[in-house]
Amino acid sequence: MPPNPLRIDKDAAAPPAAPSSSRSPASSISPLLPAHLANRTRDNSLDLPHLRRTPDRSELSLDRTIHPRTSSLIRSPASSIRSDTDDAYDGMAALRYADDPDTSDSADLKDVKVSSPTTQHSVDTHDLTTLSYRVDAGSPTPSTTRYANLGMSRPLSFHPNDQKVNPRTVRDPFSLPASLVGSAVSMNASSTPLSESPDFFNNPYSWDTMDGKAEPDDDLHNPDAQTHVKHGWFGGSVGKRGVLNIGVLALLSIGLVLLFGGYPVISYFTRHHESTKGGYNLGGVNASGQIASIPGFRSSLIDPDTPKDAMTRLSPDGSKTMKLVFSDEFNTPGRSFYPGDDPFWEASDLHYWATNNYEWYSPEAVSTSDGSLRITLDQVETNYLNFRGGFLSSWNKFCFTGGYLVASVQLPGAPRVAGLWPAFWTMGNLGRAGYGATTDGTWPYSYTSCDVGTLMNQTDADGQPAAAAIGGDVMWNRKAESTALSFLPGQRLSACTCAGEDHPGPILKDGSFRGRSAPEIDVFEAQVDGTLGLTVSQSMQTAPFNMYYNITNTTGPAYEFFQPQSHLNSYNGQNDQQALSGISLASQLAVQRGGDGSYATYGFEYEPGPNGHIDWESNGRRSWKVNAAALAADPVSQISDRPIPEEPMYIIFNLGISQNFGTPDWRHLRFPATMSVDWVRVYQDPEAENVGCDPPDFPTADYIERHKAAYTNANYTVWGGTAEEGGYGAYWPRNRLYPQGCAAPNSTQPGSPVKPYPQASPVPSSQIAVGQN
Repeated sequence: MPPNPLRIDKDAAAPPAAPSSSRSPASSISPLLPAHLANRTRDNSLDLPHLRRTPDRSELSLDRTIHPRTSSLIRSPASSIRSDTDDAYDGMAALRYADDPDTSDSADLKDVKVSSPTTQHSVDTHDLTTLSYRVDAGSPTPSTTRYANLGMSRPLSFHPNDQKVNPRTVRDPFSLPASLVGSAVSMNASSTPLSESPDFFNNPYSWDTMDGKAEPDDDLHNPDAQTHVKHGWFGGSVGKRGVLNIGVLALLSIGLVLLFGGYPVISYFTRHHESTKGGYNLGGVNASGQIASIPGFRSSLIDPDTPKDAMTRLSPDGSKTMKLVFSDEFNTPGRSFYPGDDPFWEASDLHYWATNNYEWYSPEAVSTSDGSLRITLDQVETNYLNFRGGFLSSWNKFCFTGGYLVASVQLPGAPRVAGLWPAFWTMGNLGRAGYGATTDGTWPYSYTSCDVGTLMNQTDADGQPAAAAIGGDVMWNRKAESTALSFLPGQRLSACTCAGEDHPGPILKDGSFRGRSAPEIDVFEAQVDGTLGLTVSQSMQTAPFNMYYNITNTTGPAYEFFQPQSHLNSYNGQNDQQALSGISLASQLAVQRGGDGSYATYGFEYEPGPNGHIDWESNGRRSWKVNAAALAADPVSQISDRPIPEEPMYIIFNLGISQNFGTPDWRHLRFPATMSVDWVRVYQDPEAENVGCDPPDFPTADYIERHKAAYTNANYTVWGGTAEEGGYGAYWPRNRLYPQGCAAPNSTQPGSPVKPYPQASPVPSSQIAVGQN
């Protein structure tokens, strides 16, 4: 008889058992087993290694749970199969046939029930199902227990005598419990009679509680199915969670950009910077193209060695507290002041011919030691001159406009030995001291008007005003044998300069140029007075001049003295300068020889402009003051008000020797003579800070760059002229007050290029300043 197939019906009733008959070597199982499993012989065993036999052979236990929620237990009258662990294996089907002598080839119907799982997991009651399985009449009853392992990726092992339930934490290399690792065990046909264990596994789909329910990865396995599109932003393709993810990534990206790109930029523009204040050498190349070569030199205008209590200072009149804007303490020994070696200072290498000095100024004579700047004058033949002196300036490196300049100084020589010329002074940046071409027509002007005061000799081409021919009748012009008021070539960069001419600017609203120049203010020039001893001349040099170089007093108090020994200097000017000069007593102890080794402070505070003032200090005490009234207009010489210097001013220290400043006492002079400077500082009103050599209202950098040769070659002695006479050879800017004005031809000579100026008639010196001594 051909074998009857095994059919499993979910709701079929279980008929009584039929007698057994001869069994076919193979059976057909439908629909649970595939053909290659259903056709295997009974001698071949199908591995279901997750089952094991209990000691009394009455039941088989599952070593692995079919599903953690519905670990199905299949129970029959003869035996039961129990799940002991909780690992799920889907797609598994198992059958067991037992030899039973009472059965026949007719179909035996057995009821197979699904009961609660015996695991530690809770089970939802709706996931449990009772199934009835029908065995058709005529199907063979195998004499061996067979297990079908469907859909598993690798075989497992069956251990019939293993009584332990494997702990969940023990895993084999395939993440299986230890009791499942081993070899497959086959059972012979007589080992498991059908009457002892007629159980069948239920449909494997019942083991999966998610059967028929949507799972998160369903769309991956069924891409053709219609997916559920959630409503969201951007046309429903991006949900809130996606927007949040993108937003967080965007914020992180922006944060990284701001951290590494934005923060450096923002911090650069928001943090405090030590400004170069127009000192082009600070942090780079200066305005003359020089580059500092000292490694590690400071880049701050304020010396780090400056004491904290020196960060502010009262003005000389005590009316306001001023803020420190520049300092140099000279504490570093061995500093070099050759060109390019220092960010603030440069020592000149030239002969100061303009004042007939006996020495050659050399950088060798300037150094620092023992916490002070040392400028030495020595009787050492240098470049065919008998002496070598020192000249140190901050030209085009550090400048200031308005404020309080003060230094602690020890004067050279002895208090009562004449002949040395120590000086501490300032000059406008458009004129470089010692470079004659740059001071030609700029020094000592401080003038912003357009009138006869800008013209050569302070007269027009016809020699007017006539008063200018006698306005210089003072004793200091006897050597010139002339009573003319001025021998100056005229203000080269005046307010009368024609449009389009070479001028540093700026251009004012009316289209005219602002008058520019190189005025001079001296903190001191030290000299010996036969009565007082060591004194200092504290002055302002200016041009154009009023009659007889006298301080005018027409609009208010012109000057004040604050010390009993202070008084006006008998020297008030000559045909190349007017001097507003006062004499004050210097410290008799703060000197190189005959003193006590101390230092004394000297300085001035000034406010630039037509309403300004200059207030001097000597030996730490206020000495005298000049007001704007001293520079008022003069109707006789036909000049306008001369403002207190508004140009950016640079600082100069020098020590020389010349007959021009007094006859040297050769018998008592001793060399080397040294002027020492402990420190120098500049203070300004916090509300009027103006530091720099190229301020917007008084620019200098472009003009200096255009004429770099004149500003770096001391052999050029005049602005125009020819090379044979030491001229720089540049055109003088045309002045609209000269004949033909702006239509006049260009000329390298000062004055009118069309109408030559008449020469002043010589006057015997005996007839000049009669009665003056």
